[in-house]
Amino acid sequence: MPEKVIIIGSGPAGCTAAIYTARANLAPIIIEGFMAGGQPGGQLMTTGIVENYPGFPKGVDGQELMQRMRDQVAATGARQIMDDVVEVKLDRRPFAVTTAEGNTYETHALIVCTGATARRLPLESEKRLFTRGISACAVCDGGLPMFRNKELAVIGGGDSAVEEATHLTQFGSRVYLIHRRDKLRASKIMQDRALKHPKITILWNKAPVEFLGDAVLSGVRLKDTVTGELSTLMVAGCFEAIGHEPNVGFLKGQVELDEMGYIRTKPGATLTSVEGVFAGGDVQDARYRQAVSAAGSGCMAAIAAEHWLQEKGLL
Repeated sequence: MPEKVIIIGSGPAGCTAAIYTARANLAPIIIEGFMAGGQPGGQLMTTGIVENYPGFPKGVDGQELMQRMRDQVAATGARQIMDDVVEVKLDRRPFAVTTAEGNTYETHALIVCTGATARRLPLESEKRLFTRGISACAVCDGGLPMFRNKELAVIGGGDSAVEEATHLTQFGSRVYLIHRRDKLRASKIMQDRALKHPKITILWNKAPVEFLGDAVLSGVRLKDTVTGELSTLMVAGCFEAIGHEPNVGFLKGQVELDEMGYIRTKPGATLTSVEGVFAGGDVQDARYRQAVSAAGSGCMAAIAAEHWLQEKGLL
């Protein structure tokens, strides 16, 4: 017999969807992921202290938060499978979901919560100091005590980079925006915001070549993209705002995506272009990308899937 619902992804959206569908007696399967698109638990698994998730007045370690969510999923009786989805067939009913281990599952409804992977600089020093002064989310981490009243840097030149730099001005004494070109890619209004802000300094034609520091970040070595000259910028924090890659490769074009490659959902809903397929979390959210908003959309997807199954007489 086909499953009623399968959830792909085990970040805040996937776990929330699993909790809600399990409590609705849908006996969900959640395929957590293993290697593709990062790791089970999503981006919070590489986040240090999370201070903006409700219910934790002293903050909570990202890995601990995700383990608590995973334990809550287990307590509902939902079936958890640590494997990667490599293929789905959405041109048939029920849908077919195939994993890297060669197992194929059939399901009436599918909830995709595979998230988006933050692009990171391919430097050994970045790997060593990531979460130790280097972050891929200023909104998540910028308010941490280690960054307050310190000089900080943001790498990038698009709208997200300017938004993150502006956000960091609330905490840092000065924010450097490092951009490899002589013109920002951000929209005109965002460019004006950065150029006029008294606490933001833009470093034009500069590219990071090495992050400095032993236990924690102490600075960034920069290379001038025009002259090749090297310089050192001493900062206590560096935030990579060079984009995200939605984890949608396994869909192979069967679901409509937007111009940035995120799953397109109907406004105010989690419905995709394929009836019976729902999406929640960062895989369909290029704007907010927060754990709490991902969890909320996972709840929405679960309730929508339940209602759809009822309407189709599949419960």
